[in-house]
Amino acid sequence: MKFLFDDKAFSFQALRTAGHAACGGADLGEVLVTCEGIPDGNEAAWCRAWSATAARLHRTGDRALAAGHRVSAREALLRASNYYRAADFFRVDDRDHDRESDRLAWHSRETFARATELFDTPVVPLSIPYEGTTLPGYLFLAGPVGEPRPTVIHHGGYDSTLEELYFMVGAGALRRGYHVLAFEGPGQQSVRRERRLAFRHDWEAVVTPVVDHALTLPGIDPARLVLFGTSFGGLLGARAAAFEPRLAACVLHNGIYDFCRLPLTGIPAHLAEWVAESRDEVAGPALAVAMSHSTQLRWFLRHGMWAFGAKTPAEALRACMPYNLDGVAERITCPTLVLDAENDVVARGEAQRVHAALRAEKDLIRFAAADGAGEHCQEGAALHFHQRVFDWLDERGI
Repeated sequence: MKFLFDDKAFSFQALRTAGHAACGGADLGEVLVTCEGIPDGNEAAWCRAWSATAARLHRTGDRALAAGHRVSAREALLRASNYYRAADFFRVDDRDHDRESDRLAWHSRETFARATELFDTPVVPLSIPYEGTTLPGYLFLAGPVGEPRPTVIHHGGYDSTLEELYFMVGAGALRRGYHVLAFEGPGQQSVRRERRLAFRHDWEAVVTPVVDHALTLPGIDPARLVLFGTSFGGLLGARAAAFEPRLAACVLHNGIYDFCRLPLTGIPAHLAEWVAESRDEVAGPALAVAMSHSTQLRWFLRHGMWAFGAKTPAEALRACMPYNLDGVAERITCPTLVLDAENDVVARGEAQRVHAALRAEKDLIRFAAADGAGEHCQEGAALHFHQRVFDWLDERGI
C-alpha cells in the first residue's frame, strides 16, 4: 500500500515505523507530522526529520523520568528508540566511518535500554557466549520467574535492530504469556558495528549457542522453545531449524527460500549473469545506473556491502548466493509456520517455495491486502499478525 510517500522505499519505511504504534513504538500524529516535512526520496531530509522527532521524545522521556512519571518516561523513550532507528535507516554510504550513524544507533539502543528498566515485568540484558565473543540480547519475562513458560527465541534479518524486535514480536508474545529471548547475530546492527562480524549463511552456528544459553536461564521450558525469524531472518531461521533439534516450533516471518533472487528482481538477466560471473568491469557501471533510479535497490546494495563486508555492490550481490534452502528445508523436523503477504514486493513468491520444500508438519498463512496486512512482514498490521501466529502456536499446545 502507498503510505505518505510516492517513493516505494520511503513509503514502506514510514509504514514500518508507524506500525510499531501497536506495541508502543510510535504515535500516529508524530509519524504524520515528521513525514510531512520530508521531500519524497530525500534521504538527508529523512534523517534530519526523524532525528529531530527522536530527540524531542528523548527529552520528553528524560523530563518525565526526572519528575517520577515512570509510565510516561517509558512510553516516550520507546518511541524515541524507534525514531532514532528510522533516522539512521538510509545512512548506508559509509557506515564504518559515519559518526552520525553511530550516534543515532547508540541513542536508539540507549533509550530502549532505559525504557526496559521501567517495564512492569522483568527485562534482563544478555551477553550470549559466541565463538570467543558475545552476542547482545534481552530476555523479556512475561512475569515473575516461577513455573517454566514457553519461550520465543527471536532474531531479525537484513536490517532490523535488537530493540525493534520488541515492537515486531516481543510485545505480542509477552501479552500472551511467552517469555521472549531476542538477540542479534553476525551481520546485524550492533554486532556488525561493535564486533565487525559480517553475516554467515550457516546460521545454525549462531542459533545453537543461543539455545544453549537459553537453557541456562530461569523460567524457560526446554520443551517449548519457538524459533522466530523475521524478514531475511525467515531464511536464516529455517536454516538454523534444520540443524537444531531442540525446537518445538519455528515461525518464518516471512518465508524466503533464495535470498539472491530478491535484489535481482527487476535487474536484467544479462546483468545478473555478469555479476555471477564476476564480470565487474561491465556489471559495476550498469549496477550504478540501476541504483541511481531506485532508492530501494541503492539502499539494499549499499547496506549489503556493509552487512556482508563487501567492497562493491556486485560483490554484495555475490555474497547473497550461499543464502538459500537447497537441501536444507527438507531437514526441518519441527512444526513450521510460513508467513506470506499478498503485496510482498521484497519476497514475492518465496514463502510458497519454502512451504513446498518442507517435509515436516507445516502451515502457510497468506496475509491479505484487503485486511491491511498484505505488506512485507505484515508491517502496519501487527495486531492481526500476532493474533494469527500466536493462535497457531496455542493450538499446538506451545
